[in-house]
Amino acid sequence: MKMDGRRQSSNVVDGRGGGGAVKAGGIGLGGILIAGLIWLLTGRAPDMSMFSNLGGGAVVDDNVEQTAEDSLLMVFCSQVLAGTEDVWTAEFQKMGKTYQPPRLYVFSDAVRSGCGNATSASGPFYCSADETVYIDLEFFKNMKREIGADGDFAYAYVIAHEVGHHVQNQLGILGPVHQKRAEYGQNSPEANQLTVRLELQADFFAGVWAHNDHKRYGSLEDGDIEEALDAAAKIGDDYLQKQAYGRTMPETFTHGTSEQRSRWLKKGIRTGDVSQGNTFDIPYNSL
Repeated sequence: MKMDGRRQSSNVVDGRGGGGAVKAGGIGLGGILIAGLIWLLTGRAPDMSMFSNLGGGAVVDDNVEQTAEDSLLMVFCSQVLAGTEDVWTAEFQKMGKTYQPPRLYVFSDAVRSGCGNATSASGPFYCSADETVYIDLEFFKNMKREIGADGDFAYAYVIAHEVGHHVQNQLGILGPVHQKRAEYGQNSPEANQLTVRLELQADFFAGVWAHNDHKRYGSLEDGDIEEALDAAAKIGDDYLQKQAYGRTMPETFTHGTSEQRSRWLKKGIRTGDVSQGNTFDIPYNSL
């Protein structure tokens, strides 16, 4: 991606080190297993019962090493977030609405969000309670190491996907879907299908951002789209379940298949049109 000279967002909070990161003893990126990758790009807070051991035992970590790579990633994340602010502000204006951008909170190892405690193992997530996207920079390094997905536009897609959930929240989509999921029951097939619809729409919105960001700034370079499509394919439920368990369990899908995720991201990149991304009016088997 061409990002030279791009502005950085003022809505990025560095919660690493003395900035407010919390660290729980015995939990870190070294403990991530392939099964944990199924949670990647969840777009919602993970099951916080998994992290109940953080509780009062979490402490501020003042000794997080700030590497040159991390410094570059911080700048990149801030520039990508700024790009989402520019694009979605304009898109909301077209709809006669006002866009209120989210914060991007960068943490190390573990964090207390408005939705509860979480660790890096959960992957990036969006919390609607505090309208914040949370991410550990180590996630980008693990993308390459754990699932073989790499590249700056693949990284940008991760951020844009989570911002896509904020767009859903701003448009009044997220709340009613979460309420309906609760009525069906956590992890029921019906609730999972609604979650798949949310995730595919967030992929589409990430593509809409990429289309319009490139239109504004000429940001995409040769190979960028392929990077993001490869990342989308490698975080499909079917791909990850085969890697983790050797088989797929469609009734447990929460993000969509590799083909679905790639297709909806590509549709957003191709059209750049928010109105073409209603994943809730399409029969589930046709998504």
